Amino acid sequence: MAEVFLKTLPFFALIGLGWIAAATRFFPQAGAAWLTRFVFYFALSAMLFRFASGLDLAALFDGRFVLAYLAGSSLVWAIGMAVARARGLPLAEAAMEAQCCMIGNTGFLGVPMLVVLLGERAVGPILMVLTIDMLVFSTLITLIVHASRSGGVRLAAVVPVLRGIGANPMILSMVAGLLWSWYRLPMPAPAAEFLLLLGAAATPGALFAIGASLAGRRLKRLAASGWLSLAKLVLHPAAVGAAAWALAVQPFAAGVMVAAAALPVAGNVYILAEHFGVAQQRVSTTILISTAVSIVTIPLVMVLIA
Repeated sequence: MAEVFLKTLPFFALIGLGWIAAATRFFPQAGAAWLTRFVFYFALSAMLFRFASGLDLAALFDGRFVLAYLAGSSLVWAIGMAVARARGLPLAEAAMEAQCCMIGNTGFLGVPMLVVLLGERAVGPILMVLTIDMLVFSTLITLIVHASRSGGVRLAAVVPVLRGIGANPMILSMVAGLLWSWYRLPMPAPAAEFLLLLGAAATPGALFAIGASLAGRRLKRLAASGWLSLAKLVLHPAAVGAAAWALAVQPFAAGVMVAAAALPVAGNVYILAEHFGVAQQRVSTTILISTAVSIVTIPLVMVLIA
């Protein structure tokens, strides 16, 4: 446990450094927003393209892996929705809470950290988790919010969702990398060096940006946010782990899936909450609590899956 904690500590130290820089106003909130933009559109995209272009596409897709992650995540999503509705929350708020229960920070935290901790063998499973989260559950929450406000799902609501998915730089970079791999295109040495240099900025940039974005958050609605953090950090990895065991997912891939499920709530859940004007404070506090507590829970999960 101590050894794993020491391995994860530098990653959380970078998050803490970003938090200190923003909390002391040495690094302004506008700077955090622009750093996030750089990581999202350039550094992380370069890293994802480089990883995807080196994958064996035929061996990447595993139906049992996809089914296990979907089953475990859907169960936790349904539990989050049921608990929220039992508390009398309207449909849009309940769906946003359900989203907090199972959407982890796979892009900004999971890809950089888990690849370092578990090796490049983890790239394929991590990318599958990231793709399922974006294609299935991000689409689901958007459609539910639109339906709750307009009385049903209409084509006018579906088209912007599909357009947003198609324009997402993480999706585009992964698809481009997989196509590069599929056609077995050679990677010129200057291009490989360029991707390596730019992608190397993703890890420190993403972690620093996470910390800086947390500095502006305040602890409110602690009871609800505490429950959502518990669901994300404990129920989600437990559910996908049980599903992976039941479906006999290959052990290493199952371990990566559980580790990815143990990540704290993703910042893009707050972006959706802010965009729709739904449960912003609850989501913000949940991101802060789950990120802080994950300093302990992630090493524990890494020890358990080992």
